Amino acid sequence: MSDALLNALAEALAGLVTAVETSDEEVLDPDTAVTWLEDTGHVLRGLGTADRHALDGLFREVALRQPPGARREELLRVSGGFGLDEDPHLAAVDAVADHARRYADTVRGADPATPVPTCPGWNLGDLTRHLGTLHGWAEHLVTARPATRVRPADVPLDPPADPAAYPGWFAARAEAFTAAARAADPGAPVWSPGADPHVRHYPRHLLAETLVHLADAEIALTGTARPLDPGTAADALDHFLITAPHIPWIAEPLAHLDRDGAVLRLAARDSGAVWTVILGGGGFAWSRGNGAAAPTAEITADTGDLLLLLHRRHAADDPRLTLTGDRDLLDDWLAAAAL
Repeated sequence: MSDALLNALAEALAGLVTAVETSDEEVLDPDTAVTWLEDTGHVLRGLGTADRHALDGLFREVALRQPPGARREELLRVSGGFGLDEDPHLAAVDAVADHARRYADTVRGADPATPVPTCPGWNLGDLTRHLGTLHGWAEHLVTARPATRVRPADVPLDPPADPAAYPGWFAARAEAFTAAARAADPGAPVWSPGADPHVRHYPRHLLAETLVHLADAEIALTGTARPLDPGTAADALDHFLITAPHIPWIAEPLAHLDRDGAVLRLAARDSGAVWTVILGGGGFAWSRGNGAAAPTAEITADTGDLLLLLHRRHAADDPRLTLTGDRDLLDDWLAAAAL
């Protein structure tokens, strides 16, 4: 899509929203106006953090092209109405903190010997120790900002001897990470296991880890995971696709799938977001949106269920998913991209 078209669409949407917001009640029924804006906001919240930030920038450019006055001020409020102008780094940190609290509340008081079926061979104590280790490791990285690789095992975190104490230890590690990440410059350089060697990588990384392991704990204790917020799950799904080519045990199997040109499409029924993955060139390329090529296989589900599918917490034949096209392509992808 050209920059001119993107700018034109942003200007048209900003103008429409402003017209709705400023219309007299005798011209436009307030309930109708609220419904229109709620539906639009729901769609926009399905965008990942980077896309929301980009759209915020387009809306602000639209506003600043106007002469000073009431219309400019109304246009400047469009992003805020949809939550697009929030700091993406701090928003990710807040999301980590929220989901870490949910995890701690979920496992606190539970038997640490409870098997975790989505992590074969692990129990709830193993899962909690693993997640606490990741939070402590990430705190060290955003604080010390090393330029070379540091493994979680290289960071002395002193987990308690009694697995029953792991939830409290995890909660302390998570709180320490979020405090360190809030205080850090998101653009500061630091080694990362992905495409973005900066502090801002780590809240997104831990958010994805915490979302998936929260689902693991819920499945272990209740048999099912609670629904995930579509926008949060979408950002974690973006992060998975951004990071996967930099993880050797994913990148190498994907490079040998021999499915060049095959198109895997993920469609979120709760937000309307779409991800298109095209295999080839020794890996894959992906984009938001339907893309030009027809899908070889398409999976439709709520955003959180798509995320859990990519992390193999859902099977391909899970009833929450609808698959059309080539089932073998999905099976090949899931086998190659196993974490």
